[in-house]
Amino acid sequence: MNSIKRAIYPGTFDPITVGHLDIMKRACPMFDEIIIAVAKSASKQPMFTLEQRIAMVEAEVQEFPKMRVVGFEGLLVDLSDRLDANIIIRGLRAVSDFEYELQMGYANSSLKKELETIFLMPSLEYGFVSSSIVRSLLPFDGKVDHLLPPKVHKMIKEYRG
Repeated sequence: MNSIKRAIYPGTFDPITVGHLDIMKRACPMFDEIIIAVAKSASKQPMFTLEQRIAMVEAEVQEFPKMRVVGFEGLLVDLSDRLDANIIIRGLRAVSDFEYELQMGYANSSLKKELETIFLMPSLEYGFVSSSIVRSLLPFDGKVDHLLPPKVHKMIKEYRG
């Protein structure tokens, strides 16, 4: 059995926000390694390409030696097998998040009983932050600098021209 406490924090990260980064930083003391798994998620029609999203996440987590970034497509349980990680980290902001995440956690557990899902709440000041809010503001050049880590904000400006 693996003695390394390894967890996966999956998401589309379209784009990564200060809320995502808060969850990642707070999970660091709990695990030896955290794999940030950026989902292709073609069905969600992301604003940014998989490569751009991976680059944004990598830019933000490079100073954290416990974190590494991978892109993936397919089932999370298959990724957990490939990465030898049986803990999934999910962030919860509201009751609506909980209902969805609870169902997903049970579904994953039904496919692989060793897979555990842990839920972390973002710090209070990030409770309202979501990628969808950022995506809704970007086309109108709305103020997003308080929602995004600085490196990501700069990269988005470059991506958008």
